[in-house]
Amino acid sequence: MSARGAENPGNHGDTGDIVAAAQSYLETIAPKDGLGDAIDEGRQIAEIVAPLGLPEALLAAVRMYPLCRDGFVDIKSIKNNQLKDLPRFIIGLQQLNQFTLPAHWRPGEALAVQQSEALRKMLLAVVSDVRLVLVRIAEQLYQLRHAKDSPRETQEALALEAREIYSALANRLGVWQLKWELEDLSFRYLDPDAYLDIARTLNERRAEREKFIDRVRQTLEQELDEQGISATISGRPKHIYSIWRKMQKKDRGIDSLYDIRAVRILVDDISDCYAALGVVHNLWSYIPGEFDDYIANPKDNNYQSLHTAVVGPEGKTLEVQIRTHEMHRFAELGVAAHWRYKEGGASQAAFDQKIQFLRQLLEPANDGADLLDQIRDDFFEDRVYAVSPKGDVVELPAKATPLDFAYQVHTQVGHRCRGAKVNGRIVPLTYHIENGDQIEIITGSQAKPSRDWLSPKLGYLAGARARAKVRNWFRHQDRDQHERQGREILDRELARLGEKEVATDLVAKQLKLKDTNALCVSLGAGDLTSASIATALQNLRGTELPDRIRSRRSSKKRPTKPDSVAVSGIGDLMCNFARCCRPVPPELIVGYITQGRGVTIHRQDCGNFLGLNLRHPERIVEISWGRQQSNAYPVDLTLHAFDRSGLIRDITAVLADDNANVLDLRSHTDKKSMQVVMNISLEISDLPTLSTVISRLEQVPNVVSVRRST
Repeated sequence: MSARGAENPGNHGDTGDIVAAAQSYLETIAPKDGLGDAIDEGRQIAEIVAPLGLPEALLAAVRMYPLCRDGFVDIKSIKNNQLKDLPRFIIGLQQLNQFTLPAHWRPGEALAVQQSEALRKMLLAVVSDVRLVLVRIAEQLYQLRHAKDSPRETQEALALEAREIYSALANRLGVWQLKWELEDLSFRYLDPDAYLDIARTLNERRAEREKFIDRVRQTLEQELDEQGISATISGRPKHIYSIWRKMQKKDRGIDSLYDIRAVRILVDDISDCYAALGVVHNLWSYIPGEFDDYIANPKDNNYQSLHTAVVGPEGKTLEVQIRTHEMHRFAELGVAAHWRYKEGGASQAAFDQKIQFLRQLLEPANDGADLLDQIRDDFFEDRVYAVSPKGDVVELPAKATPLDFAYQVHTQVGHRCRGAKVNGRIVPLTYHIENGDQIEIITGSQAKPSRDWLSPKLGYLAGARARAKVRNWFRHQDRDQHERQGREILDRELARLGEKEVATDLVAKQLKLKDTNALCVSLGAGDLTSASIATALQNLRGTELPDRIRSRRSSKKRPTKPDSVAVSGIGDLMCNFARCCRPVPPELIVGYITQGRGVTIHRQDCGNFLGLNLRHPERIVEISWGRQQSNAYPVDLTLHAFDRSGLIRDITAVLADDNANVLDLRSHTDKKSMQVVMNISLEISDLPTLSTVISRLEQVPNVVSVRRST
């Protein structure tokens, strides 16, 4: 996919001759239905990427690409001297076009192996020739621009793919103009009502904003000129999707946002940036908490600028961005500002670091089904920056916790983590790190990760790589230790759920394990979580919960069998569960048609299934768990805690977050020991939900224990 041989098209004549030769070639093609549309598409995509400074040879290839893609031109026919460099570009673009999100895919779902591999190849193109990826982003933008009259399903599919993949990739590459338009068009198709409300509000106030910006610009020009600072000042339009995201993030209306009115100041050097900032703050009062110095601390895509918000003329809020002309050029062109890097010029250290990061991220892994999750964690999503006690800046995924920080510093620091201080204050390990937080990890002498860290619901770890390190630690412990620790987990979970007389061998068989010992080993190794026990118990009971939490109201509906499996488009075939992955509800599952043994049911992320899918994709069938009747069942909990102010508030907040309906709550406080005992009656939907509620309650500060009442 690399185009190194065509870095300097001038080696084969004037670049203008390449464009002219391509145009002449197009004129020789016999008219066919759809030919004009393909020619027009190539021209418009070339116009989108032209401001990025791409070489003429690549622009010519962009114009030819839709015709080759749609079969109007045989790529082998482009062999004359002027056009001989184009096929390598066109082949690379055709390879990038192989990636598409599956039909009916939704964020949070894992990709199948084929989609993961296609996405991997697309991102590898960033490493070999990032310019081809820019063209692919522009192609997606072209399709969105022309989807106005398309069916609703087509619009939503294009918008979802643009938002989840291409706008995020454009953001990472720093190509802001493409990113903003992709986001706005995607937002328009995915949430048209919200889009139109914001657009209507902005249009109604456009004239007022323009007059305000003119007055601000004149004031700034006069003050900067008096200080001897040469500057270019312009108004900056705010994009609709950006406004909507900020409204959601800050839970504010559009009237209370600070950056609806904004100006940008461009100066010659960094010292002038800070001097201009002083002028702005001398003119108007700045708003605390709204200043960001991205020059001293650039964003992860190397974006640099000063951002501040002030109370400007007439008491109206105003955002001001200050940067150098070079910073602005990079902000507008992103990686396009580094073409000299590809052409043998001076190497940019930050750009080299990004390329190295991509190479490490895209190395083949054992399980490709979670590639999209990994990329979201490590590539697409916003980042936060924490500071170590020594002053080192550590880059982390959004919503990272102190545990993520510990594992980012060193694997052993994570394994031995016992607690954390943020800005000198002890915080829970589930605390969400914010930009600029100083993190100090409290470690023990021995590595002792907790299996609770692996549960996404409990929120200990946000990064996929940190979870993998925890999982690997448990996998390397010896079997005896696994069995001993797993026995403790099993006993503790059964005690929490109030299940004292359950046959654990039946629980093991429900999870497709030989016996209780095998169940304990799997729990101790981290292959199963404690939540699986509650799920297995739920399956053993059918839709009926144990007597102690049986519904007080009899249901007239006949309960459905919870372990029934629906096989799409196949009929009533014999089914059996794969021993390699032992799927249980509600894990995502898939079927593989065997020879003589019906359909074998695997987890979608099962390593054996991924291998079978590569060898025999025609045998794969879509399946799902049978639907269970939705009921609410009453259950009583006993909670012990040390009394403190706000304890009941925090407990009820946890129950509300987990959609547990509280029927009754009574508490008794022993003033001598300062301990409180609460008896809580609530309604839950199933045993897995009960297990999650208990785990969340145990995380509340001062709570000692939570058990189901017997």
